[in-house]
Amino acid sequence: QVQLVESGGGSVQAGGSLRLSCVASGSVNSMGWFRQAPGKEREGIAAIQVPHGTIRYADSVTGRFTISQDNTKKAVYLQMNNLKPEDTGMYYCAADAAIIAHYILLSRPDRYDYWGQGTQVTVST
Repeated sequence: QVQLVESGGGSVQAGGSLRLSCVASGSVNSMGWFRQAPGKEREGIAAIQVPHGTIRYADSVTGRFTISQDNTKKAVYLQMNNLKPEDTGMYYCAADAAIIAHYILLSRPDRYDYWGQGTQVTVST
């Protein structure tokens, strides 16, 4: 069983930046970030195929968020710039031992076996 430990959430004003971190306790081949706002469904926002480095972003964050990995630390990071109030929500790190197909990295959260506890991001005007 792989455990994921997230950190880096917080409260910022619109236009600010935050960096989320997620460290896996074991080997994984797909890692992603999902977020859930109150009353809304969980949304995939950024994900990576660890061996290939293939990355996918949701349209809502493209150009503002950057996902990166550090294979030696089994870690993935999400640099979030130019944050907007609509980015507010609980952010979850997800991972799986399999290489999830790139075209479903964001759309199929059910394909991820491991989930972090979540970290809150709040963006105020």
